[in-house]
Amino acid sequence: MFTSLEILIVFLFLARTTSKIIVHFFSKNDSILPATSIISNVIFIAVIFLGILVMLEGIGISDVPILTTFGVGGLAVSLALQDTLSNFFAGIHILASKKIQPGNTIILENGQRGKVTDINWRNTTLLTPDNNLIIIPNSKISTSIITNYSFPEENFSVSLQIGISYDSNLNEVEEKTVNFLKNFVQNTPGCVKNIDPILRYQKFDNSCITLSIYIRVQSYSDQFVVLHELIKSIHKFYKENHIEIPYPIQNIILEKSKKLDNSL
Repeated sequence: MFTSLEILIVFLFLARTTSKIIVHFFSKNDSILPATSIISNVIFIAVIFLGILVMLEGIGISDVPILTTFGVGGLAVSLALQDTLSNFFAGIHILASKKIQPGNTIILENGQRGKVTDINWRNTTLLTPDNNLIIIPNSKISTSIITNYSFPEENFSVSLQIGISYDSNLNEVEEKTVNFLKNFVQNTPGCVKNIDPILRYQKFDNSCITLSIYIRVQSYSDQFVVLHELIKSIHKFYKENHIEIPYPIQNIILEKSKKLDNSL
Protein backbone atom coordinates (compact mmCIF):
# COMPACT_ATOMS: atom_id res chain seq x y z
CA MET A 1 0.00 0.00 0.00
CA PHE A 2 2.81 2.39 0.89
CA THR A 3 4.57 1.60 -2.39
CA SER A 4 1.39 2.21 -4.37
CA LEU A 5 0.80 5.46 -2.52
CA GLU A 6 4.36 6.56 -3.28
CA ILE A 7 3.91 5.73 -6.97
CA LEU A 8 0.65 7.68 -7.09
CA ILE A 9 2.23 10.71 -5.38
CA VAL A 10 5.20 10.63 -7.77
CA PHE A 11 2.94 10.47 -10.83
CA LEU A 12 0.72 13.23 -9.45
CA PHE A 13 3.82 15.41 -9.16
CA LEU A 14 4.93 14.36 -12.65
CA ALA A 15 1.48 15.13 -14.07
CA ARG A 16 1.47 18.67 -12.65
CA THR A 17 5.07 19.34 -13.68
CA THR A 18 4.73 17.83 -17.16
CA SER A 19 1.55 19.73 -17.97
CA LYS A 20 3.13 23.03 -16.87
CA ILE A 21 6.32 22.37 -18.87
CA ILE A 22 4.49 21.41 -22.06
CA VAL A 23 2.04 24.32 -21.81
CA HIS A 24 5.00 26.66 -21.30
CA PHE A 25 6.69 25.09 -24.32
CA PHE A 26 3.56 25.57 -26.44
CA SER A 27 3.27 29.19 -25.30
CA LYS A 28 6.77 29.80 -26.65
CA ASN A 29 6.11 27.87 -29.87
CA ASP A 30 2.70 28.91 -31.20
CA SER A 31 3.47 27.15 -34.49
CA ILE A 32 2.77 23.80 -32.76
CA LEU A 33 -0.35 24.30 -30.64
CA PRO A 34 -1.62 27.25 -28.58
CA ALA A 35 -1.26 26.96 -24.81
CA THR A 36 -4.78 26.42 -23.46
CA SER A 37 -6.34 24.60 -20.53
CA ILE A 38 -7.55 21.76 -22.76
CA ILE A 39 -3.92 20.85 -23.51
CA SER A 40 -3.00 21.03 -19.83
CA ASN A 41 -5.95 18.85 -18.79
CA VAL A 42 -5.30 16.17 -21.43
CA ILE A 43 -1.65 15.87 -20.43
CA PHE A 44 -2.50 15.77 -16.72
CA ILE A 45 -5.12 13.03 -17.15
CA ALA A 46 -2.83 10.97 -19.43
CA VAL A 47 0.04 10.99 -16.91
CA ILE A 48 -2.29 10.15 -13.99
CA PHE A 49 -3.78 7.24 -15.98
CA LEU A 50 -0.28 5.95 -16.71
CA GLY A 51 0.56 6.24 -13.00
CA ILE A 52 -2.53 4.20 -12.03
CA LEU A 53 -1.50 1.44 -14.46
CA VAL A 54 2.03 1.38 -13.03
CA MET A 55 0.62 1.30 -9.49
CA LEU A 56 -1.67 -1.62 -10.29
CA GLU A 57 1.16 -3.47 -11.98
CA GLY A 58 3.29 -2.92 -8.88
CA ILE A 59 0.75 -4.64 -6.61
CA GLY A 60 0.36 -7.58 -8.97
CA ILE A 61 -2.78 -6.63 -10.92
CA SER A 62 -2.48 -7.17 -14.67
CA ASP A 63 -3.10 -4.20 -16.94
CA VAL A 64 -4.62 -6.18 -19.81
CA PRO A 65 -8.05 -6.93 -18.23
CA ILE A 66 -8.29 -3.33 -17.05
CA LEU A 67 -7.53 -1.94 -20.51
CA THR A 68 -10.04 -4.38 -22.02
CA THR A 69 -12.67 -3.23 -19.52
CA PHE A 70 -11.93 0.39 -20.36
CA GLY A 71 -12.32 -0.40 -24.07
CA VAL A 72 -15.72 -2.03 -23.59
CA GLY A 73 -16.91 0.54 -21.06
CA GLY A 74 -15.67 3.36 -23.25
CA LEU A 75 -18.37 2.64 -25.81
CA ALA A 76 -21.13 2.97 -23.20
CA VAL A 77 -19.57 6.12 -21.77
CA SER A 78 -19.22 7.69 -25.22
CA LEU A 79 -22.92 7.12 -25.90
CA ALA A 80 -23.88 8.68 -22.55
CA LEU A 81 -21.57 11.67 -22.99
CA GLN A 82 -22.14 12.54 -26.64
CA ASP A 83 -22.45 16.29 -26.04
CA THR A 84 -19.36 16.40 -23.83
CA LEU A 85 -17.27 14.41 -26.31
CA SER A 86 -18.59 16.52 -29.17
CA ASN A 87 -17.40 19.67 -27.40
CA PHE A 88 -14.07 18.03 -26.51
CA PHE A 89 -13.23 16.98 -30.08
CA ALA A 90 -14.53 20.31 -31.41
CA GLY A 91 -12.06 22.04 -29.07
CA ILE A 92 -9.24 19.83 -30.38
CA HIS A 93 -10.28 20.67 -33.94
CA ILE A 94 -10.33 24.42 -33.18
CA LEU A 95 -6.82 24.25 -31.72
CA ALA A 96 -5.46 22.06 -34.52
CA SER A 97 -6.82 24.36 -37.26
CA LYS A 98 -5.16 27.39 -35.59
CA LYS A 99 -7.87 29.69 -36.97
CA ILE A 100 -8.85 30.78 -33.44
CA GLN A 101 -6.32 31.12 -30.62
CA PRO A 102 -6.27 32.73 -27.17
CA GLY A 103 -5.79 36.48 -27.53
CA ASN A 104 -7.70 36.71 -30.84
CA THR A 105 -10.62 39.14 -31.14
CA ILE A 106 -13.56 37.47 -32.89
CA ILE A 107 -17.18 38.25 -33.80
CA LEU A 108 -19.74 35.46 -34.16
CA GLU A 109 -22.52 35.45 -36.74
CA ASN A 110 -25.06 36.33 -34.02
CA GLY A 111 -23.15 39.54 -33.24
CA GLN A 112 -21.43 38.42 -30.02
CA ARG A 113 -17.84 39.58 -29.90
CA GLY A 114 -14.87 39.48 -27.57
CA LYS A 115 -11.30 38.40 -27.02
CA VAL A 116 -10.65 34.65 -26.68
CA THR A 117 -9.28 34.04 -23.18
CA ASP A 118 -9.32 30.22 -23.11
CA ILE A 119 -10.39 27.07 -24.95
CA ASN A 120 -10.99 24.18 -22.55
CA TRP A 121 -12.39 20.67 -22.94
CA ARG A 122 -16.00 21.88 -23.05
CA ASN A 123 -16.26 25.56 -24.06
CA THR A 124 -14.55 28.66 -25.38
CA THR A 125 -14.47 31.79 -23.21
CA LEU A 126 -14.69 35.31 -24.66
CA LEU A 127 -13.99 38.53 -22.77
CA THR A 128 -16.24 41.30 -24.10
CA PRO A 129 -15.31 45.02 -24.32
CA ASP A 130 -17.67 45.49 -21.33
CA ASN A 131 -15.41 43.16 -19.31
CA ASN A 132 -17.99 40.37 -19.21
CA LEU A 133 -17.46 36.71 -20.06
CA ILE A 134 -19.27 34.88 -22.85
CA ILE A 135 -19.03 31.08 -22.51
CA ILE A 136 -19.78 29.23 -25.75
CA PRO A 137 -19.75 25.42 -26.28
CA ASN A 138 -16.94 24.36 -28.60
CA SER A 139 -19.39 22.59 -30.90
CA LYS A 140 -21.18 25.93 -31.47
CA ILE A 141 -17.88 27.67 -32.22
CA SER A 142 -16.84 25.01 -34.73
CA THR A 143 -20.09 25.36 -36.72
CA SER A 144 -20.48 29.16 -36.54
CA ILE A 145 -19.45 31.75 -39.11
CA ILE A 146 -16.74 33.74 -37.33
CA THR A 147 -14.83 36.89 -38.22
CA ASN A 148 -11.35 36.84 -36.68
CA TYR A 149 -9.93 40.37 -36.43
CA SER A 150 -6.55 39.05 -35.28
CA PHE A 151 -5.90 36.59 -38.12
CA PRO A 152 -3.84 36.52 -40.28
CA GLU A 153 -2.66 39.93 -38.99
CA GLU A 154 -3.49 41.91 -35.87
CA ASN A 155 -3.79 45.26 -37.66
CA PHE A 156 -6.67 46.09 -40.00
CA SER A 157 -8.33 49.03 -41.79
CA VAL A 158 -11.04 51.29 -40.40
CA SER A 159 -13.03 53.68 -42.57
CA LEU A 160 -14.83 56.98 -42.15
CA GLN A 161 -17.30 58.49 -44.62
CA ILE A 162 -17.54 62.30 -44.96
CA GLY A 163 -19.77 64.47 -47.14
CA ILE A 164 -18.40 67.71 -48.63
CA SER A 165 -20.19 70.49 -50.50
CA TYR A 166 -20.75 70.35 -54.27
CA ASP A 167 -19.08 73.76 -54.46
CA SER A 168 -15.77 72.36 -53.18
CA ASN A 169 -12.63 72.03 -55.30
CA LEU A 170 -12.20 68.24 -55.19
CA ASN A 171 -8.49 68.21 -56.04
CA GLU A 172 -7.74 70.78 -53.36
CA VAL A 173 -9.83 68.95 -50.77
CA GLU A 174 -8.08 65.67 -51.60
CA GLU A 175 -4.58 67.15 -51.36
CA LYS A 176 -5.22 68.96 -48.08
CA THR A 177 -7.02 65.99 -46.49
CA VAL A 178 -4.33 63.48 -47.44
CA ASN A 179 -1.58 65.70 -45.98
CA PHE A 180 -3.65 66.13 -42.82
CA LEU A 181 -4.21 62.35 -42.55
CA LYS A 182 -0.51 61.56 -42.91
CA ASN A 183 0.29 63.92 -40.04
CA PHE A 184 -2.62 62.49 -38.02
CA VAL A 185 -1.38 58.89 -38.44
CA GLN A 186 2.15 59.77 -37.31
CA ASN A 187 0.96 61.57 -34.18
CA THR A 188 -1.93 59.36 -33.03
CA PRO A 189 -1.35 56.27 -30.84
CA GLY A 190 -2.90 53.10 -32.26
CA CYS A 191 -2.28 53.91 -35.93
CA VAL A 192 0.10 51.88 -38.10
CA LYS A 193 2.83 54.37 -38.96
CA ASN A 194 4.35 52.74 -42.06
CA ILE A 195 1.08 52.46 -44.06
CA ASP A 196 -0.24 55.65 -45.68
CA PRO A 197 -3.94 56.54 -45.30
CA ILE A 198 -6.17 56.34 -48.37
CA LEU A 199 -8.84 58.77 -49.57
CA ARG A 200 -11.39 57.85 -52.23
CA TYR A 201 -14.42 59.75 -53.53
CA GLN A 202 -17.40 57.41 -53.46
CA LYS A 203 -20.58 58.93 -54.89
CA PHE A 204 -22.76 61.97 -55.59
CA ASP A 205 -25.15 62.02 -52.66
CA ASN A 206 -28.36 64.03 -52.17
CA SER A 207 -26.71 67.06 -50.57
CA CYS A 208 -22.98 66.33 -50.80
CA ILE A 209 -20.16 64.42 -52.46
CA THR A 210 -19.20 61.47 -50.27
CA LEU A 211 -15.58 60.56 -49.69
CA SER A 212 -14.17 57.64 -47.66
CA ILE A 213 -11.03 57.65 -45.55
CA TYR A 214 -9.16 54.42 -44.75
CA ILE A 215 -6.63 54.22 -41.92
CA ARG A 216 -4.73 51.18 -40.69
CA VAL A 217 -4.88 50.59 -36.91
CA GLN A 218 -2.78 48.24 -34.83
CA SER A 219 -5.59 46.16 -33.29
CA TYR A 220 -9.37 45.84 -33.10
CA SER A 221 -9.60 47.76 -29.82
CA ASP A 222 -7.56 50.69 -31.21
CA GLN A 223 -10.19 51.57 -33.80
CA PHE A 224 -12.54 53.22 -31.30
CA VAL A 225 -9.99 55.71 -29.95
CA VAL A 226 -8.57 56.40 -33.42
CA LEU A 227 -12.00 57.12 -34.93
CA HIS A 228 -12.88 59.31 -31.94
CA GLU A 229 -9.76 61.43 -32.43
CA LEU A 230 -10.11 61.45 -36.23
CA ILE A 231 -13.64 62.86 -36.18
CA LYS A 232 -12.65 65.64 -33.79
CA SER A 233 -9.47 66.49 -35.68
CA ILE A 234 -10.90 66.45 -39.19
CA HIS A 235 -13.92 68.54 -38.15
CA LYS A 236 -11.56 71.18 -36.76
CA PHE A 237 -9.28 70.98 -39.81
CA TYR A 238 -12.14 71.43 -42.31
CA LYS A 239 -13.50 74.35 -40.31
CA GLU A 240 -10.09 76.09 -40.33
CA ASN A 241 -9.63 75.46 -44.08
CA HIS A 242 -13.19 76.50 -45.04
CA ILE A 243 -14.11 73.05 -46.37
CA GLU A 244 -17.85 72.76 -45.96
CA ILE A 245 -19.55 69.66 -44.56
CA PRO A 246 -23.15 70.46 -45.56
CA TYR A 247 -26.26 69.68 -43.60
CA PRO A 248 -28.68 67.24 -45.25
CA ILE A 249 -30.79 69.19 -47.75
CA GLN A 250 -34.10 68.23 -49.30
CA ASN A 251 -35.85 70.32 -51.94
CA ILE A 252 -39.65 70.40 -51.80
CA ILE A 253 -41.45 71.56 -54.97
CA LEU A 254 -45.08 72.66 -54.65
CA GLU A 255 -47.16 72.70 -57.81
CA LYS A 256 -50.28 74.85 -58.13
CA SER A 257 -53.51 72.98 -58.44
CA LYS A 258 -55.49 73.92 -61.63
CA LYS A 259 -58.72 73.02 -59.88
CA LEU A 260 -57.89 75.48 -57.12
CA ASP A 261 -57.08 78.26 -59.62
CA ASN A 262 -60.43 77.78 -61.42
CA SER A 263 -62.36 77.95 -58.18
CA LEU A 264 -60.65 81.24 -57.37
